[in-house]
Amino acid sequence: MSYSVGQVSAFAGVTVRTLHHYDRTGLLSPGDRSRAGYRLYGEADLVRLQQILFYRELGFPLDEIASILEDPQANPVERLRARQRQLSEEIARLQRLAEVAERAIEVQGTGVPLTPQERFEVFGEITFDLSYATEAELKWAHSRGQREAMARATAHTKEDWRRLMGEATAWRAELLAAFDEGEPSDGERAMDLAEEHRLHVSRWFTTCPPDMHRRIADDFVTDPRAFALVVPPSQQRPGLAAYTCRAVHANAARHTGGRIDAEEDR
Repeated sequence: MSYSVGQVSAFAGVTVRTLHHYDRTGLLSPGDRSRAGYRLYGEADLVRLQQILFYRELGFPLDEIASILEDPQANPVERLRARQRQLSEEIARLQRLAEVAERAIEVQGTGVPLTPQERFEVFGEITFDLSYATEAELKWAHSRGQREAMARATAHTKEDWRRLMGEATAWRAELLAAFDEGEPSDGERAMDLAEEHRLHVSRWFTTCPPDMHRRIADDFVTDPRAFALVVPPSQQRPGLAAYTCRAVHANAARHTGGRIDAEEDR
């Protein structure tokens, strides 16, 4: 039996436009034509269409589908296994995003509501970049420290945030003074400031051993969004992020004798 474009479109669930496109590109050309010149699809064409739709459902691009169907040496099993790995990774990524969204909902539902004026009074110029927060949540999704930090941040009251940010502001002023006065990053003053920051993180968010503090400081250099949570852009100086990172590393070495902590769970 032969079937018209309209009939194939109806029972295959694809548009006529799509079938015409498959024909133009040579992916699926109907095996016959009516006397009036209309496309007619035979049983072999329908089998090929079924294969095309199967691979399309799995996300294969059309050129790769054509390669699989046309190349007698092609190994569809290996390609399917590769696609299975890709899909598994994507499912895991989407699951992590769903968890981020769930936590964001929890924060919105249980967090401390602040008016714009109150938010400025509490946080000043410090802003929280949602893209950075999302990436950090994905990066450290399986970290005990990240989960603890998120839980404790969510539980902070408005007064907690006032105290927290007050400490951060005072610490930042001392950091800027040390930097502007040319204190060496591995000097006692800079290392003491690094230690204050580490204890601040431990006090308000999560236990922060020296090696975790190193990784936090490394982000100051590689991602401006991370350092902006510590020093707002209007107060930053060229080289300040690197200076802070070096001070943290020097302080960590002071506490660990230069060794790397066994604790790796941020």
